Amino acid sequence: MGKYESDAVRNIILIGHGAVGKTTLCEAMLHTGGKTDRLGKVDDGSSCMDFEPEEQKRRGSINSAFNFVERNKHKINIIDTPGDANFAYEVESCMAVADGAVLVVDGTSGVEFQTGKVNSLAENNKVPRIIFISRLDRERADFYKAVDSLAAKLGIKPTPLFLPLGAEANLEGLIDLVNEKALIFSGNAKGDDYTIAEIPADLKETAKKYRDSMVEDVAESEEALMEKYLADGDLSLEDLKKGIRGALIGNSLVPVVCGVATKSLGISPLLDAIIDYMPSPIDRGAITGAKPDGAKEERQPQANAPFSALVCKTLADPYAGKLTIFRVFSGSLSGEASVFNPNKKCTERCNSVFFLEGKTQKPAEALVAGDIAAVAKLKETTTGDTLCNEKNPILLPLPNPASPVMSFAVEPKSRGDEEKIVSSINRLIEEDPSLKFFRNDETHEMILSGSGQVHIEVTVEKMKRKFGVEVNLKTPRVPYKETIKGKTNLQSKYKKQSGGRGQYGDCWLDIEPAPRGTGFEFADKIVGGVIPQQYRPAVEKGIVEAMAEGIIAGYPVVDVKVSLTDGSYHTVDSSEMAFKIAGSMGFKKGFMDCQPILLEPIANIEVEIPEEYMGDVIGDLNSRRGRIAGMETRGSNAIVKAQVPLAEIQKYAPDLRSMTSGRGSFSYVHSHYEELPAHLTEKVIAEAKKEEAEKK
Repeated sequence: MGKYESDAVRNIILIGHGAVGKTTLCEAMLHTGGKTDRLGKVDDGSSCMDFEPEEQKRRGSINSAFNFVERNKHKINIIDTPGDANFAYEVESCMAVADGAVLVVDGTSGVEFQTGKVNSLAENNKVPRIIFISRLDRERADFYKAVDSLAAKLGIKPTPLFLPLGAEANLEGLIDLVNEKALIFSGNAKGDDYTIAEIPADLKETAKKYRDSMVEDVAESEEALMEKYLADGDLSLEDLKKGIRGALIGNSLVPVVCGVATKSLGISPLLDAIIDYMPSPIDRGAITGAKPDGAKEERQPQANAPFSALVCKTLADPYAGKLTIFRVFSGSLSGEASVFNPNKKCTERCNSVFFLEGKTQKPAEALVAGDIAAVAKLKETTTGDTLCNEKNPILLPLPNPASPVMSFAVEPKSRGDEEKIVSSINRLIEEDPSLKFFRNDETHEMILSGSGQVHIEVTVEKMKRKFGVEVNLKTPRVPYKETIKGKTNLQSKYKKQSGGRGQYGDCWLDIEPAPRGTGFEFADKIVGGVIPQQYRPAVEKGIVEAMAEGIIAGYPVVDVKVSLTDGSYHTVDSSEMAFKIAGSMGFKKGFMDCQPILLEPIANIEVEIPEEYMGDVIGDLNSRRGRIAGMETRGSNAIVKAQVPLAEIQKYAPDLRSMTSGRGSFSYVHSHYEELPAHLTEKVIAEAKKEEAEKK
């Protein structure tokens, strides 16, 4: 493998809805480019990109995978990403290191929900796109309908560069609108074996219509081209190609190509279009980062610039160790070198650097700006970190993962595996930062949160395979809180005599509600020395411990004020322990006399859906005791904002997916606590008592 300068590198990310054939397209690109001897298939597990056991089991991508093709003195780095919304962060993190995207659209389905999501992501990151309409040999495949759906559902103006020659089972090639030729494919899976011919007479009018439209789109992108077009009525082939490239890089043109990935039909023209029209790292220009003091700084993609790279993915392996994947944005890296990680404020040693080829690696002698590579066994570096020159530190941007929308409580299948669970999940979080893991001190559960049920299930499968740890998943306990609505005043006396020194503590307590959200307030109102000063904190301590354990259902008590007003002591038998017990006993008894209630957490939820599902979603939220707070639009979608009890949305992700045919998404954050209705309070208390009885 020769060395490629930055202007000969293309970094391309494959994006699209789930199961539209992105990985199959990648396999076809590798095969057509001479990288593989045969066309890998997802369905039979022979794909070199979907190599994880979890991917082969589900026959779909879960992780982003990296490979490259060498063609016409260029190197095309290919990033294959999942289309399932459960793994959206894989797309987001890799989009940050791509210079161009191939948006794959199914020729039978056209634009689908996740197509819009990833297209918006590319637009927001100003990543130029070529759209590849695939599966045109299938029954009911319609290239022109798919193109129309791009305009109608994505709000873009697509510009076809190729048209299909034939349709469905009779598809035999492409019409090249740029060169005004027909490409007749022989059926050779290699993909480069086609005959150049004249456009058939019955398609000449259609081809002219689309070519004229293409030329107009290109001319409109640049004033000089428009002047030539108005003067001559056309553009020369050189001006047309130059114009397509300039307009694509400037994000004012979205070219459309087409084909059939399983037959490698149209793959060679796609590879050539990537080389001819997609930007190189040089074309994409400087990246803006931040210096340690917060000042902005640009880094140019040049060899003489200070070295800087961004980590877009981490792979955790229990045997080979950690593999860190990064993109070089400026400077160069060669041989064994030390790099500085400003995020962790540490120096890391790069002993061996590789180019990735799916699950295998090829040693890299040197890296230039634009190269995507991997290094093994970095100790501190994780996804999102920057690697740079210590004398010229910079922090490069990577998007933060979206907030998790589904959580499960994790229990070990084998006793004593708690520490193994914590260490293995933390290793997997290095690989996938969109996971969140914490111990809920209120419910005493280990909580694993992610983008959906499939996301969590895949993580558990990986944990078993990579680290030998098996767990059970269950719905987390809702973190209710206990409080009161009434007041009371009572005496609590603890007296114990069993020979020798006894125990004596006597206190009077006023118990009353505190304002919502204030927590706990303890007031020492003792006058004189009825209870000595050294014993009074023990009363508070006993109350605090009782509050932590809960009184009616085992949930923490909040928003209560307790005043110590009176009491008595014994010069010999009184002790801190006696007053602590007296305080605890008195609080528990008094709490039950103060109209105890449960508080439930309320979440602010934002649901994004196509407008046709608005009525169903609002009705469903109402049935979940939700209160609609407002509605707005975002692009072609509707946004429903509401406040809903957390207990009602713990399994909302699969329900919303089912309700909207996979086209809905949501996010939520904690808002506040409210009183739980009485009939539900009784149910929660009964369940708590049942659990307590089972433990005994």
